[in-house]
Formats: sequence, structure tokens, C-alpha cells
Amino acid sequence: MKKSDTASASFSTDRILRWPEVRERTGLSRTTAWREIRACRFPASVEITPHSVGWRESDISAWLAARKTKQAA
Repeated sequence: MKKSDTASASFSTDRILRWPEVRERTGLSRTTAWREIRACRFPASVEITPHSVGWRESDISAWLAARKTKQAA
């Protein structure tokens, strides 16, 4: 498997989460999430279509893991 194939394979398994699932996982309100995105403290959304966005599951998982690490310190 070529390096580019590996990158494609890992990307294709990364689910795109819509807002209701992001809210459920993070506990953030929509306003707080947008405020944190603007402050570069929350993963930016990705455009799915011109009128819909989502978040990469890996980005949300990494954000949650970083918060757990920060709270444990």
C-alpha cells in the first residue's frame, strides 16, 4: 500500500458529525462552540454542502482528550 493510499484510507474512516451529535458529545451550546471556534479553541467545522457543515469525529475526539488531560493536570 502506497503512502497516499494509507492517507486516503484513514481519511475515509473519519466520520463527519453533525451539530446534534457534536453537542451531545461536548455539552457545548451552539453559541459557545462558535465562540470557541473563533478563538481557535475548538475544531473548525468542515463544509459538507453549501448550506451544511459538520465536524470530523477525530477532531472532536482529540479536543475532548485534550480537555481531559488539561483537567487531570
